[in-house]
Amino acid sequence: MKGQLHAGQLRYHDFAPLREARLLRSQRNLLINNYNFGKIALQSNHPFHITTRPIFGLSKIFSDAKIKVLEQKANKDPLNIYMQYELLQTLSEKYPEAVIQRFELNNNFIVDERCAILYLQCLQRTGQMNAFNLGAFTQRLQQPNGGTLFDPISMDELENITKDRGTGKLSKGQLAAAAMRTLQNAGGGVISASSPSSFLGGMTGPKGISFGADPKYPLHVNYLTQTSFRETILKFGFYSLTLFIVVSAMGALLDDVGVAKNIGGGGKHMSEAEGSDVRFDDVKGVEEAKAELEEIVMYLRDPSKFTRLGGKLPTGLLLTGPPGTGKTLLAKAIAGEADVPFFFSSGSQFDEVYVGVGAKRVRELFEAAKKKAPCIIFIDEIDAVGGSRRLKDQSAMKMTLNELLVQLDGFEENSGIIVIGATNFADSLDNALLRPGRFDKHVVVPLPDIGGRKEILEMYATKTKLSSDVSLDTLARGTVGMSGADLYNLINQAAVKASVDGLNSINMAVLEYAKDKILMGTERKTAVISADTARLTAYHEAGHAVVATFTKGANPIHKATIMPRGQSLGMVTQLPQGDQTSQKYKELLAYMDICLAGRIAEELVFGAENITTGASSDIQQATNVARHMITQCGFSDQVGFVNQEKASGQVKDIIDSEIKRLIDSSYQRAKEMLKKYSKEHHLLAETLLQYETLTGEEVRDLLLNGKKPSRPIVNTQGGSRGDQKIALKT
Repeated sequence: MKGQLHAGQLRYHDFAPLREARLLRSQRNLLINNYNFGKIALQSNHPFHITTRPIFGLSKIFSDAKIKVLEQKANKDPLNIYMQYELLQTLSEKYPEAVIQRFELNNNFIVDERCAILYLQCLQRTGQMNAFNLGAFTQRLQQPNGGTLFDPISMDELENITKDRGTGKLSKGQLAAAAMRTLQNAGGGVISASSPSSFLGGMTGPKGISFGADPKYPLHVNYLTQTSFRETILKFGFYSLTLFIVVSAMGALLDDVGVAKNIGGGGKHMSEAEGSDVRFDDVKGVEEAKAELEEIVMYLRDPSKFTRLGGKLPTGLLLTGPPGTGKTLLAKAIAGEADVPFFFSSGSQFDEVYVGVGAKRVRELFEAAKKKAPCIIFIDEIDAVGGSRRLKDQSAMKMTLNELLVQLDGFEENSGIIVIGATNFADSLDNALLRPGRFDKHVVVPLPDIGGRKEILEMYATKTKLSSDVSLDTLARGTVGMSGADLYNLINQAAVKASVDGLNSINMAVLEYAKDKILMGTERKTAVISADTARLTAYHEAGHAVVATFTKGANPIHKATIMPRGQSLGMVTQLPQGDQTSQKYKELLAYMDICLAGRIAEELVFGAENITTGASSDIQQATNVARHMITQCGFSDQVGFVNQEKASGQVKDIIDSEIKRLIDSSYQRAKEMLKKYSKEHHLLAETLLQYETLTGEEVRDLLLNGKKPSRPIVNTQGGSRGDQKIALKT
């Protein structure tokens, strides 16, 4: 067949026997138009396999819904040939048996050549050609109104086929093929753009057998389906949702079988230590915590030593304390000392994107540990998984903690497994996790005292080279409040500084530089400071130093400087002789006097109209100390021995008046002190302008003995720094 038919046009196969019937066919077409057949678009094609090509494929769900709608429309309008054919061709895509049933059993709707050929094709597809009834088929072609839409020539040819059947020349399958060929030659084989079951009329294979008449010679047809925009959007949403579900399921499956654990190192929520080179001897400054953990190791090595008197292996041990005190290092020491399997994990490694993964991983961790009991499980930062539960929390967020509680002390007892947890926030843990039977022991790992700091410094000193002038005792006294991690950082920064300066060893000056950098910040040597600013800063800091030196109960001065560091133009630092667990009343008053001395020094030297805002932080610290004394320490007769942190009303007014009384008293004492030692105050300020930085010993020698440092002067410009021309430009 050649060419293509567009809307409103019909092109028939150019067979000679049909030329005479063209007039009758035109009349038939007029009759068909009266039944609103619609416009038929014909397309020439080469034969190939039956396929569908919608934009996103064909879903069974959408196909069945479409069939239901088409069936309702076709039943409502049985004389609309277009609706009848569209229903049959849609059914034929997935349900050819339904086409056969509707065609044979329902005589109430109109049919044409296309419907008849579609019926014959479904017989062929379902293997029912040998059950073909030509007489019933010819009778079905009669329309409900008694007429027919088929041209007379086709009907005559069908009658001739019926006669041949009577002579026994043709089988039922051959009759069906002959009927199909007759209808195709009559024009029913035109290829419709909307038909998924079109045929090429007049096409014959070897031995004259028509395509479609024999299974050996199938008629291959291509049909295209059009999809509406709405259906396209629905299909896109359906397939997107399906893809999401499949990907999520695959991800969960991979995680379940452990594949994701080894992809790029991700998903690794537990590990077994093969052996640690850290021992208890390597842990310094936390002797009490070491003793608690040594009991655990001894128990694991020889349980009978403890169980002979009815003792029981503890279930859990919780390490708490500030950051950097060595909790993880203690865990490594346990792994090194104990001759048992050691599993370690982190609280943040349990919960991830999938609900229930955290609980599953807790079970996996304990199941692996049970197989190697007795053993140790170490969970670092346990507060990430063991935080307090609240009613408003989602149930998925509490699943991991609930599973951990069950595994620690649930229905089934985990004998031989010791769980060691570490956290910086013990107060945030759930009460059910902290009770005996789960975490039986709570070991506090505090900041090291002066003896512990010396031990830690000695340990790190063996890993580097110190000069002979280094005094670790002095360094330990001057590092109050530092943790083991801070001390490591101090030694490391000193080593870096010594390497940059080209030194062969780390001397005391380099260690002091590193300590000052940590405590006070980095020096701003490039800052542009005018002589007036430097002079005011020097007298301000000298006022602090004078009161700190001559006031009883004040901590010794560690260093005084007018070198800018961080956000400060100068500072006076004090360090206690040893570790302080509490402070005396006179020590708190001395601290307040020192804080206010800087502002008083500015007022006495430069006048009240020239005081600056540099004392704002000093005033804030003095006020905080006074409020602490009144509201929490019971240092006021007016307030009494009552904690008044949240006081209000009249009590709050009394507290404010008491704070002002303490501040005013400190102000008067500091002012009298500076007036009394005015000469020493001026001497110290002028010396600071020359040397910029003085040690505590140099400050005391200067104020008590009038002895200046025996080293070169570093500033001869009255304390000014940088290019002063820049500051003078307008």
